[in-house]
Amino acid sequence: MTITLSDQDKSTLRIAAYGAVSLMAAAGAAGKPHKIATTGSIALGSATGLTGHVLADYPEVTDLTGKSVAEIADRVLPALTAAMNLLKQQDPAEAGNFRSTVLIAVETAQTHQGPPSPATAAMARKITEALDAARAAVADSGAVPDRPELQKAIEEIVESGFLGVSLRVHDERGEWAGSAGVAELGGTAKPPIDGHVRIGSNTKTFTATLVLQLVAEGKLGLDTPAADYLPEFGLDRRITVRMLLQHTSGLFNFTGEVYDDGAIVPGIPIPYGTTGKEWVDNRLKTYRPQELLELALSKPARFEPGTGWSYSNTNYVLARLLIEKVTGRSLAEEMRRLILGPLNLSGTVVPDASPEIPKPHAHVYYRYEDAGEQKTIDITRQNPSWVSTGGDMISTSQDLATFISALLGGKLLPAPLLAEMCTPHPTGIPNMDYGLGVFVVTTDDGGTVISHNGAAVGHAALMYSTPDGSKTLTAALSCVDDAGLSIAAAFQQAQQRLLNEVFSRRAEHL
Repeated sequence: MTITLSDQDKSTLRIAAYGAVSLMAAAGAAGKPHKIATTGSIALGSATGLTGHVLADYPEVTDLTGKSVAEIADRVLPALTAAMNLLKQQDPAEAGNFRSTVLIAVETAQTHQGPPSPATAAMARKITEALDAARAAVADSGAVPDRPELQKAIEEIVESGFLGVSLRVHDERGEWAGSAGVAELGGTAKPPIDGHVRIGSNTKTFTATLVLQLVAEGKLGLDTPAADYLPEFGLDRRITVRMLLQHTSGLFNFTGEVYDDGAIVPGIPIPYGTTGKEWVDNRLKTYRPQELLELALSKPARFEPGTGWSYSNTNYVLARLLIEKVTGRSLAEEMRRLILGPLNLSGTVVPDASPEIPKPHAHVYYRYEDAGEQKTIDITRQNPSWVSTGGDMISTSQDLATFISALLGGKLLPAPLLAEMCTPHPTGIPNMDYGLGVFVVTTDDGGTVISHNGAAVGHAALMYSTPDGSKTLTAALSCVDDAGLSIAAAFQQAQQRLLNEVFSRRAEHL
């Protein structure tokens, strides 16, 4: 089978393999880290086939030097999964060769650090899990499903104005993943099929799930006033935890409100509208959740609690503060305890105020006017704290698929709470009701899909599933964004195109 790897693909393989050795060396630092790294690298250099050819060029992984075990793991484990994905898509046999090569190197590294320590044993297990997490585009038979209609769909989405699209579909025909477009302006490499993406408001589904898990643990009451847990903010006592997750609290959206009569009341500077340039200039600024909440509470509520529906990021900043208040731990720690760890979502990150995004990833851009001159800049690094838990998380199409399938398959919540989550509440949006952290979508032919999509300045992520979690569609999109949201129409069309392609009854019979 002929395999074609871009320079970026080859870099991913090298970083994954040599990074795994670096990870073992760091975990065994109490022993002989230099010897561990050397022997592991020698084992990689002895690989045969395409893997050996690629690994013969030692990668530039000097940026791992001096990093903690956790920091190296955050970069290397997702790279191992991504490397396996891109090989599996093109040649399952070569994917197996790569897996064996890495595990031999890991085993070799272990044998040269003396008696195995709990730390190195645990890291070897995580490396194996990351390799085995890859599921990209390989059916049980080992063959890649032929889905030209899906490839055509994402190529047409790129033609509509996006830089790149990566799509993953799991249905009755198996699992398919592919990409189209480019990973960066002026480049030729495609976007990584399982690259990292800022998932925007998909963050709300993760956060709502976490809140409901704490309800199941008895730490929160769904119909308890939020003020009982957060008395310091002077919240209207009619606002319950349920209303926060459902967007029925009426609280002002700290990113700004557009009212029915067309009136606009701004919040913090955002990338859109008149504050685009200000956001660009301050895109590394850190906002704390309390700061965003205080701004929102200084504005009049949109309606009385429970009497309407309005999408507000403020609700989910409050959800974050609730989680942290009742557990005494950070949102990131609780997310790892209850969701990311149990599901092995090694590519998913709760970044807080960090502007970094793990590799591999596509690049994103922002176009704006400065002193009468049009400029386009790379904004891949951006501080997401301006939106906080309204949309700050990073994930991959594979992790999103694993998460939504597990959630709707009943692996994260008791059945009664999952039913509450998916119970539709009217929004006023045609064919789109809202549950608790999810949209309940009616397809063009009358079917039901559970969804949440998100956009995060140049990034966008799609996440759809049948109500039982058996069929999923996840995607990552990248673009040149701007203050006028000129990509918005193409984004809406892309969502509808993919939704119809995968979830219509016609698609089921193709």
